[in-house]
Amino acid sequence: MKSLYLENETLSYKENHPKPAQEGEALIRVRLAGICGTDLEMVRGYYPFLGVPGHEFVGEVVESDDKSWVGQRVVGEINVTCGACDACLNGRSSHCETRTTLGIHNRDGIFAEYVTLPTRHLHRVPDSVSDEKAVFTELLAAALEIPQEVHIRPTDRILLIGAGRFGQLIAQVLQLTGADLSVVARHPLQQNLLKERGIKLIAGEAVEAKRWDVVVDATGSASGFELARQAIRPRGTLVMKSTYKGDMQVNFSSIVVDEINIVGSRCGPFAPALRLLANGLINPLGMIADEYPLEDGLQAFEKAAERGVLKVLLRP
Repeated sequence: MKSLYLENETLSYKENHPKPAQEGEALIRVRLAGICGTDLEMVRGYYPFLGVPGHEFVGEVVESDDKSWVGQRVVGEINVTCGACDACLNGRSSHCETRTTLGIHNRDGIFAEYVTLPTRHLHRVPDSVSDEKAVFTELLAAALEIPQEVHIRPTDRILLIGAGRFGQLIAQVLQLTGADLSVVARHPLQQNLLKERGIKLIAGEAVEAKRWDVVVDATGSASGFELARQAIRPRGTLVMKSTYKGDMQVNFSSIVVDEINIVGSRCGPFAPALRLLANGLINPLGMIADEYPLEDGLQAFEKAAERGVLKVLLRP
């Protein structure tokens, strides 16, 4: 099959990659895939990986031991878990002790014509949700993990720092809470998409110190974290919604004195994400910058890495 392949921080296009076959797993034809920030960072050496990268997709099941899945349009969770370890048995399956992660850790991803996943990690896509919307399910689910972890009140003042691929969906999710939301967004496209949804913008230099009940950092940068730390009020909650390259220096004494709650947040629930897409409460289509065939995958990655570009899609 055709695929993109990552080896030694070098991405290449392959025409004759072995078609995947995993006992007990469904074979899925990839209909549409999205390039995310993690994929770009992996090419830059963020995490050592050998194989097919990518984890945001919508596909169609073509083979399965359970025939009821064949022909179904699906999205798939990225953590493949054992279901038997302490973490799985206690409701923390995303921290499964032996998990593999789609296109990131010990499992080929979706920048290919086919991928395999256990059916327990698949979710059927409603007919009313287009492929172009469904491909955002994993990212939207991760955004939904914020209200899953943090009790957000309609009276809260929330500051979101960062309005890129991930931040756009986080902003739409937080808007649904009814809280007083403001977003720090740098690029004109980011700002225009937020304005179209009636989401307030605020310049970084205008952010008041120690005034915000909940601050979400979606920048993955030391400067973004520093602004978030300045903004959060005593006993407020700081949500760290992206990984950070390298080490950061943090004044933990001030965090203790101000009694700041720090919440790390990553993967989230797929079923509510699909419901929000089906109900039209979340609309990611304005984020799509371009679409490429898999053969032009290297060009697609170059496009996705351009400053200010949001979502680039691949159609195998």
